[in-house]
Amino acid sequence: MSLQAAGPRLVLASASTSRHGLLTGAGLVFEARPAAVDEEQIKLAAQAEGLPAGEAALLLAAAKAERIAGRDPDALVIGCDQLLVCEDRWFDKPPDMAGAAEHLRALSGRVHVLETAVVAWRGGRQIWQHLERPRLTMRPLSEAFIAAYLALDGAAVLGSVGAYRLEGPGVHLFSRIEGEHSAILGLPLLPLLGFLRQHGVMLA
Repeated sequence: MSLQAAGPRLVLASASTSRHGLLTGAGLVFEARPAAVDEEQIKLAAQAEGLPAGEAALLLAAAKAERIAGRDPDALVIGCDQLLVCEDRWFDKPPDMAGAAEHLRALSGRVHVLETAVVAWRGGRQIWQHLERPRLTMRPLSEAFIAAYLALDGAAVLGSVGAYRLEGPGVHLFSRIEGEHSAILGLPLLPLLGFLRQHGVMLA
């Protein structure tokens, strides 16, 4: 038994294990196909044009979906992206564990926003988009805690723009979290499911 309709086919334009897990947990049948786009070039162009981070996240998500949809126009392709912004600084994924420690020092005791975008493409055009902006307050972190946390969670933190995994030990970093949990993990699930029901992908 499934809550998903017979069609159209659903494709997630992402290699993210968190996003894959969210869709799988919701009972969706889909194919995951990572999209190769020049994310750095898109972000630099957005910053040069003075675009807010949320619009940049939508551009990145759309570029990924468009890339996959161009090769499979009959599928409904979901593209996602997430930018972390703290005091006007845009954060990228840390390159190594030293970079992860620097991220945590920069975010310690501050509020940051996760600009989390999701778009849908089908039939050669974008048919839907949504942006969520969860706000997370990181408590002041000691150097001892940062070292212990990174040793505990290991290289997994390098896959996150904030150098933490909220679904794991990263929950210890925060004093306040505002926003849908799935959006913090990189995919606003409730708005996406609402769109899929309206589009006939899920049973209403």
